[in-house]
Amino acid sequence: MDRMTSSMKQVPNPLPKVLSRRGVGAGMEAAERESFERTQTVSINKAINTQEVAVKEKHARTCILGTHHEKGAQTFWSVVNRLPLSSNAVLCWKFCHVFHKLLRDGHPNVLKDSLRYKNELSDMSRMWGHLSEGYGQLCSIYLKLLRTKMEYHTKNPRFPGNLQMSDRQLDEAGESDVNNFFQLTVEMFDYLECELNLFQTVFNSLDMSRSVSVTTAGQCRLAPLIQVILDCSHLYDYTVKLLFKLHSCLPADTLQGHRDRFMEQFTKLKDLFYRSSNLQYFKRLIQIPQLPENPPNFLRASALSEHISPVVVIPAEASSPDSEPVLEKDDLMDMDASQQNSYDSKFDDIFGSSSSSDPFNFNSQNGVNKDEKDHLIDQLYREISGLKAQLENMKTESHRAMLQLKGRISELEAELAEQQHLRQQAADDSEFQRAELDELKKKREDTEKAQRSLTEIERKAQANEQRYSKLKEKYSELVQNHADLLRKNAEVTKQVSVARQAQVDLEREKKELEDSFQRVSDQAQRKTQEQTEVLESLKQELATSKQELQIVQGSLESSAQSEAKWTAQIAELEKERGGLVEAMASREEELSTLRQQLEYTQIKLSSTEESVGRLAKDQRKMLLAESRRAAEQVVQEALRRFEEPALFSCAGSADHLLSKVRSVSSCIEQLEKCWSQYLACPEDISGLLHSVTLLAHLTSDTIVHGGTTCLRAPPEPADSLTEACKQYGRETLTYLSFLEEEGIVENADSTAMRGCLTRITAIGEELLPRGLDIKQEELGDLVDKEMAATSAAIETATARIEEMLSKSRAGDTGVKLEVNERILGSCTSLMQAIKVLIVASKELQREIVESGRGTASPKEFYAKNSRWTEGLISASKAVGWGATVMVDAADLVIQGRGKFEELMVCSHEIAASTAQLVAASKVKADKDSPNLAQLQQASRGVNQATAAVVASTISGKSQIEDTDSMDFSSMTLTQIKRQEMDSQVRVLELENELQKERQKLGELRKKHYELAGVAEGWEEGTEASPPTLQEVITEKE
Repeated sequence: MDRMTSSMKQVPNPLPKVLSRRGVGAGMEAAERESFERTQTVSINKAINTQEVAVKEKHARTCILGTHHEKGAQTFWSVVNRLPLSSNAVLCWKFCHVFHKLLRDGHPNVLKDSLRYKNELSDMSRMWGHLSEGYGQLCSIYLKLLRTKMEYHTKNPRFPGNLQMSDRQLDEAGESDVNNFFQLTVEMFDYLECELNLFQTVFNSLDMSRSVSVTTAGQCRLAPLIQVILDCSHLYDYTVKLLFKLHSCLPADTLQGHRDRFMEQFTKLKDLFYRSSNLQYFKRLIQIPQLPENPPNFLRASALSEHISPVVVIPAEASSPDSEPVLEKDDLMDMDASQQNSYDSKFDDIFGSSSSSDPFNFNSQNGVNKDEKDHLIDQLYREISGLKAQLENMKTESHRAMLQLKGRISELEAELAEQQHLRQQAADDSEFQRAELDELKKKREDTEKAQRSLTEIERKAQANEQRYSKLKEKYSELVQNHADLLRKNAEVTKQVSVARQAQVDLEREKKELEDSFQRVSDQAQRKTQEQTEVLESLKQELATSKQELQIVQGSLESSAQSEAKWTAQIAELEKERGGLVEAMASREEELSTLRQQLEYTQIKLSSTEESVGRLAKDQRKMLLAESRRAAEQVVQEALRRFEEPALFSCAGSADHLLSKVRSVSSCIEQLEKCWSQYLACPEDISGLLHSVTLLAHLTSDTIVHGGTTCLRAPPEPADSLTEACKQYGRETLTYLSFLEEEGIVENADSTAMRGCLTRITAIGEELLPRGLDIKQEELGDLVDKEMAATSAAIETATARIEEMLSKSRAGDTGVKLEVNERILGSCTSLMQAIKVLIVASKELQREIVESGRGTASPKEFYAKNSRWTEGLISASKAVGWGATVMVDAADLVIQGRGKFEELMVCSHEIAASTAQLVAASKVKADKDSPNLAQLQQASRGVNQATAAVVASTISGKSQIEDTDSMDFSSMTLTQIKRQEMDSQVRVLELENELQKERQKLGELRKKHYELAGVAEGWEEGTEASPPTLQEVITEKE
């Protein structure tokens, strides 16, 4: 800001420099440029002035159009640099408003031309921040917001100044990298925080108890909030969409801070939108949207479809309250033409036109013949033509004079501004000279005082010299007297020594007497203090005794009162006792009657119980049979689903299968106990029915999860697990068939079922991820082995791709060879990028271990941070597995037996695995580590290579697949209508299938995250124990 102030003092002309550099012989282009700069200067000075009114829309619009005309903001800044922004708060406030509109709606180069003044804006913000009242604090916060807006758009050049973007452009801004989306969300939070801070500060500065929105001062403060509302609506919409995207890629706990910050800003923005919509000033200028009652639930992915983007509507007729019509040159010409037409029409109305057929009947009036009338008409036409020519000349002259006057007015305004600037400069110079004059006066007064003090010092020096001569004479006399006195002093000294010795003896005796007196006084003081303490203790005991005496007296009085109450109560109880005796006699009579009725009822009940018992026994048998048949149907349905190919669209985990097996084992034990209880007490059948039903459902779940677990297992364990699940289902059906009759219950044996469960358990334990049962001491070696295995898998995949490329070149030609080369080339680039990522991950891992282990060994560090180590192992496995699967998919595509979609899915899976590896490595890394930056760069390279694979796959698919030509020329109207209906039906079916598949994919990802969290130790605590029978029953119910 100091540089801006100095430039104001150095340049006397307030107009831009380019105005003063125009040559005399400049051409038409120079004249147009000069006219443009003069118009811009006038508009900027009118828009940014010291009057406390809102900025007029027409002036701001002229400034915006000027930036598009010159493709930049050089003229704007050349004019603004000469305004005293640091001395007038209202002027600075209106500058911020106009500059905000230019950043939003001006030319994109406005941001580039304004970056050089960013430091000046910061200095001005700090300067205005020292004022706590009026526009000072508002200017400070607004300047800080503008600086934040400039920095945001500099970091994110994809975002335009008005923040209007589509969803596709928003995805492209993050470059499909979760780290970029994470950082972009944080920057949007900071940007929105500055907007809300300005919003809240403006409302706090207004007296809302009065209608401030209809006053010019209130409108001056409220006008910039229209730009803030437009920015806030877009920032809120983009923040919601980015948070949903982040929740689909990262765990919910990682984004807890984002959700808390969003909730705070959502509450503020909702309140400010509501308060703004109630102000009269905004009702005719802008339609402010209302946010929903509750914030979006980011933990539910389907809530994104419920989100409605807030839309701010600015009516077409909306304008500034003080706007006034502006007549340009074309408007003036149109007005002149319209006026001329009106003049012509008026003349024709009065005198008639040449095409009219004698409307005034001139042939029959006053004897005027036709020749005279024609002559008169011709004369009038000539006069009218002359008048029209004079009128045109007058209009031209008036228009030219008006333009000259406007130019003169602009020059006078510029000269006035210059004179005001010179007057201000002269006032500053006069103040400076006045200060120098005061300083010179003070110096002259100090000099006069110094001269007077010097004269006084010289006079005193002469007096001192005279005094010195007199003192010298007296000194000689004193020396003589001193010698005499020394002789006398020797004699007196001897006498004094004797007297001093006597005085010392006297002082020693006096000190001894004082010490003895001090001891006696101390003893007396201690005795007095002890007696005082004894007296205080006696007083306290006396006060305590008095209190106890008062308590005893109170208790005696209460005892007397309670005794009288008890006597009255005893009398009342005696009366009640007599009444109870009489009631008891009547109740005994009723009891005898009821006993007789009870005997009769028992006789009838015994017969009824026999019939009910037979009926209940039949019903129990029927319920047991129905439960058994329902259980067999559930198990049979599970075995049937086990054979369906649709089951293989999802995959399960071994640990979940083992938990199901443990639940089934406990259920079998509970079933045997319930069967024994049923044989002992046939009336209690509820537990048996629960056990049978639960066994059927748990068996079904076990068979289904066994089938899904086979998808992740190697071929041999998968075959063994498939056979074991089928055998277990058959043994369960056999066991349930023995439960129908009571007489053959001895044949029901669960040994075969338990044997099948044991086989399933053994196979499931073999399929468990090694990270779940590995010893802590082996983690360090396992990390190195897994990283080496991943590197080896990448090398093998690269070699296979080269081999496939060689075979394709040898056996394919034409388009197929071109497609194969493009796909395999992109796959090779992807493998090279993954190899770079693995190397960078190893370097960062080595740096983390070296910086975090201290005096411990690397193995001890890995054992101490086992959860982090298991995450690294899982991520490296996922990268290697993804590379192998992608090579297999590419091999099938080259051979013509695969799908292009499989290759694209594998590419996306590799990108997700690399993101997981980067996230696992980033947890314990230093944010300023160069190895971390190298790893992130390698991750972006993998993402770019993945995008290249997808792009080459899509282009290859479009080249190979031939599209059927749609020829409808030979079809009739009925046939076309039928085809149209069939196409609509097919579209609806496909949309329904797509929706179902998306829901299924969401559930699969949700389950995958749960299983991955258990496998990699995301959750705290020990391994969960198998659920009890009662817990499983509750879950099924």
